[in-house]
Amino acid sequence: MRPVAIIGCGPAGLMAAEALARQGYAVHCFDAMPSAGRKFLMAGKSGLNLTHAEPFADFITRYGSAAAPLRAALEALPPAALRAWAGELGIATFIGSSGRVFPTGMKAAPLLRAWLHRLRQHGVRFHMRHRWTGWQDQALCFDTPDGPLRLTPAATLLALGGASWPQLGSDGAWVPHLATRGIAVTPLRPANCGFSVRWSAYFRERFAGLPVKTVCASVPGLAPRRGDFVISATGVEGSLIYAFAAPLRDTLERQGQATLYLDLAPDKNHARLQQELRHPRGRASLANHLRRQCGLIGVKAALLHECLSPATLQQPAQLAAAIKALPLALTATAPLAEAISTAGGVALAELDADFMVRRAPGLFCAGEMLDWEAPTGGYLLSACFATGHRAGLGMARWLRQNPP
Repeated sequence: MRPVAIIGCGPAGLMAAEALARQGYAVHCFDAMPSAGRKFLMAGKSGLNLTHAEPFADFITRYGSAAAPLRAALEALPPAALRAWAGELGIATFIGSSGRVFPTGMKAAPLLRAWLHRLRQHGVRFHMRHRWTGWQDQALCFDTPDGPLRLTPAATLLALGGASWPQLGSDGAWVPHLATRGIAVTPLRPANCGFSVRWSAYFRERFAGLPVKTVCASVPGLAPRRGDFVISATGVEGSLIYAFAAPLRDTLERQGQATLYLDLAPDKNHARLQQELRHPRGRASLANHLRRQCGLIGVKAALLHECLSPATLQQPAQLAAAIKALPLALTATAPLAEAISTAGGVALAELDADFMVRRAPGLFCAGEMLDWEAPTGGYLLSACFATGHRAGLGMARWLRQNPP
């Protein structure tokens, strides 16, 4: 029997391999990297956020316009089922205070090792350092350590990731290969990314690398979010920034600029700040006045100097308003290769409910290479797992109906 080919050994590809192998299919997994799950391991380096435990009605909304086409896959492998799956691999999980789900050991490596061991027990074969280079007629073409390889499988799943962190294998090189087959691909763009800010030389040298703690960020039309972010040499990054990455990116693309508003004192209202700032300064510097009256020190006080005019800094009412809504001008997204994840990809309209390419029966796609995006917090991995699982089951159904 001709094997099934899965190209890409990240979470989506491995989940599809498991679904197929459990039903007795001969599964061969190919990856250009020396080992499987490189980006998955990097994601878990500082604590693997596997999924999110919020109610499904809220969970599904995190996928925005892609919620409807992803719903069936996510309903078939919801967060509770994903936790149970990890438990079967011997990996216990817990729900953090924010609702995020983590392995008790916080790392990805133990889960990946157990998973790969189980896949091999089910007969899945892995072919590393096999870089897919497209098709020749109906055959898959690979560059391998032993030279070119041609393979005509019974069915194929592409799970090649987006184009962020290319050094880990997701480099977007698959885009032109799909274009040659007439498969529509929405341009790849950075998601969950940092942004550029034109810092002064002084601010950059003094504050790059420092965190900005306990602020509220907002963009027009969306609810504010409280959290932390980091000043980088080129701008801003961190989880609070990533939460607004999609609307900020879209505004930058439309208008060439975008503004993020920062509440530097979220536990004080405007009236209280204005009253505090109107206290006589005497001979105290503005820095000492901000420290004594408002508790603003360090990088928060420096942001006021960086973003406001000298005249505004001297006006208590205007300064209080700026502390509650400091406009931070963003000039560009971080490069795609530095983003946490990718927006864009294979257009969902090209695929059926099992993520099979309508114009290429037997060819399936899953994971981050599909045109969807989601915030960090477990949503990215959840959809990769779920689309891989759905595609694997769909491949099995298609193979039963179209035996090789």
